[in-house]
Amino acid sequence: MLQRKADMVDVMFLLEGTFPYVYGGVSAWVNQMIRTFPDTSFGIVFLGGRKQDYAEPRYELPDNVLHFEAHYIHEQGAAVEIRGSKGDRKAFASVADLHDRLRSGDSLDDIGGLIRTVLPMMKKGGKLDEQQFLHSEESWKLITNRYEEYSTDPSFTDYFWTVRIMHKPLWQLAELAMSVPKARVYHTVSTGYAGFLGALLHYRSGSPLLVSEHGIYTKERKIDLLQSRWIQDNRSIFEKDISRSGYFQELWVRFFEKMGLMCYQAATEIVALYEGNRQRQIADGAPAEKTRCIPNGIDVERLAVLREQREPGIPAVVGLIGRVVPIKDVKTFIRTLFVAKKELPDIEGWIIGPETEDPAYARECHELVVSLGMQDSVRFLGFCRIEDVLPKLGLLALSSISEALPLVVLEAFAAGVPVITTDVGSCRQLLEGGNDEDRALGAAGAVVPIASPEAMSAAMVELLTDSLRWRAAQQAGIARVERFYRDSLILQEYCELYQQLLAQSPEQPA
Repeated sequence: MLQRKADMVDVMFLLEGTFPYVYGGVSAWVNQMIRTFPDTSFGIVFLGGRKQDYAEPRYELPDNVLHFEAHYIHEQGAAVEIRGSKGDRKAFASVADLHDRLRSGDSLDDIGGLIRTVLPMMKKGGKLDEQQFLHSEESWKLITNRYEEYSTDPSFTDYFWTVRIMHKPLWQLAELAMSVPKARVYHTVSTGYAGFLGALLHYRSGSPLLVSEHGIYTKERKIDLLQSRWIQDNRSIFEKDISRSGYFQELWVRFFEKMGLMCYQAATEIVALYEGNRQRQIADGAPAEKTRCIPNGIDVERLAVLREQREPGIPAVVGLIGRVVPIKDVKTFIRTLFVAKKELPDIEGWIIGPETEDPAYARECHELVVSLGMQDSVRFLGFCRIEDVLPKLGLLALSSISEALPLVVLEAFAAGVPVITTDVGSCRQLLEGGNDEDRALGAAGAVVPIASPEAMSAAMVELLTDSLRWRAAQQAGIARVERFYRDSLILQEYCELYQQLLAQSPEQPA
């Protein structure tokens, strides 16, 4: 069990469902950041859903992590005595005012003042504590008034319980905001619950809040929610319009959008990985003057040695490196291999990543392989070190329906592996270049539409059978990652950003 306690740190990371319990992606970046600044003291507040969803930590905490605490916001708490009360009308009026401003998007300049007013009242025994929200007459009035004014679903019961379930974690986050140790800078790598906690900590302490979004949290949650099976849809068969999501799905989406808006308003600096995501942040309410782009970077030299380990020729092996989850659309990858096998009978597909996050989806992927008779051509390797697999691949493929700036693409480039991706996130920029100098290097693979096995298969076959094009793609990828995506360039930008924010902090050094 991880146990570290400190009264104050330089930088407190606020992490939702990532480091140190989940391998790869954002977690690898957090690990890299902490180790890059050994003279900076860090703390970590980890937020998860349920404790049972996380195994042992996948990363060791570096020595400069002086504080660690983990909280699980969807755990069933101990039973408490229910105490009905009338409730404080003025306090609930403040909540209604906050909701109205977030809904309209107007008068956001004083959101911080409202949160500073509301936050102390949310602590245990306060006028807006969890008991007051769950069991007071004023809370009942607020919920019923909102239902009558805004709900388009006929079921008040479903609305009532959805609102309660949706808001319940906020009281745990409010309690945390009053107890988390002081930090000179709070740093969240997402909006969502971690971002909301960051906003509360910023308004409580006055310390700067840095937001570094690798993906756009609200966009990813929207994808999850629209695919969910647990959210009630009360529309009859005659009322359903397949082009529109159900009311309660939209309610959950708006909830995360408004939490994101509060995080953006509280942030001192907001970082996106690439320009497309920066524009998305602005569209979602981030003040443009706070935003900037800092891409991901990798240790090119560490992976460049893998080029020498490659056997002569182009192996007919295509790897998908990532979690076996719906957002990676592993099923399209499997179907792509089925189509490609008609022209390349010896092609193999390696699925390299953990299957524990969504076991039901992983099982469906295994069943799809069997149903297509691809057992001899598709291998599920689980978690592997990229150093062990990249030299054996002819291509890396990402079939995802959503990405930001995937590190695995940069790692493949450095190791001399061309890449095929869907047209998501910054993938087109990575494959084809982001400016004139970058584009002059050439294409490092191919970009194809989402959920198109035929298009991805055609790109696979063309690259694997055209050695001149394959070599050109390999050289373009190597040149691009060496010129634009070295971690030393990226980390220098964060070093300067940390120094700027630490200098603005009202807190003294630890």
